[in-house]
Amino acid sequence: MQLSKSTSASAVTPQWSMNHLLASLPQEDFQRVSSELTWRALKVRQVLHKHGEPVAEVYFPGRSVCSITNVMEDGGVVEVATVGREGLVGISAVFGGRVASGEAFVQIAAEPAAVMSVDAFRREMDRRGAFHDRVTRYSQAFVNMLMQSVACNGLHSAEERCCRWLLMTHDRIAQDEFPLTHEFLAVMLGVRRPTVTLVMAQLTRAGIVSHVRGHVRITDRKGLEGAACECYRNIRMVSDRLLGQPEHRHDAAVGQ
Repeated sequence: MQLSKSTSASAVTPQWSMNHLLASLPQEDFQRVSSELTWRALKVRQVLHKHGEPVAEVYFPGRSVCSITNVMEDGGVVEVATVGREGLVGISAVFGGRVASGEAFVQIAAEPAAVMSVDAFRREMDRRGAFHDRVTRYSQAFVNMLMQSVACNGLHSAEERCCRWLLMTHDRIAQDEFPLTHEFLAVMLGVRRPTVTLVMAQLTRAGIVSHVRGHVRITDRKGLEGAACECYRNIRMVSDRLLGQPEHRHDAAVGQ
């Protein structure tokens, strides 16, 4: 499903405001930016950007999770960052880059994404207004997440890292249950599948999660937070400070 750019701003408001970065814009900026966006459904495992290839579009996800990975020469893959409704996929465009430095694909497709061409994105950034401010703040939060993730991968256990990953996913999709296989999580964490199986078994015995038929359910959020390392708290604290909570001022347009 895709909405035409000619669709009125009030008609698209419920969709665009799924993304927190867009929802936080002042009304005037929100209306202008909406005219540059198209509405696109996402599919699990859909590749949004390929490593080394030109970035033509920037994605603003709703309640979905996208993964940024690095691919080694031997074919090994490891996740370096995740993006959800708090931000955008296509961070290289923020710094003027036109080529993807990693591969971006969809992990969980709960809601569609708003999509903007790189040219329109650059024009809006060049205004140096509210959009530029929001994107710059998100970029700072993104870099902090990268730095914290590097420290986490080097210093913390697979269980702690797994809990951090589950918490960040839970925050982004706002659902207790979501699709997840041991194989996929092993790739994302850069560990062997048996390690993930052991970790998930421990969390299940503790009553923190349940895992059946390729789906995981978080049954004890506080327990999961207690089992996670300090990295989740740091990432969340910096993100909240830089991004705050989305303003729902645009919701008033629904039904007009």
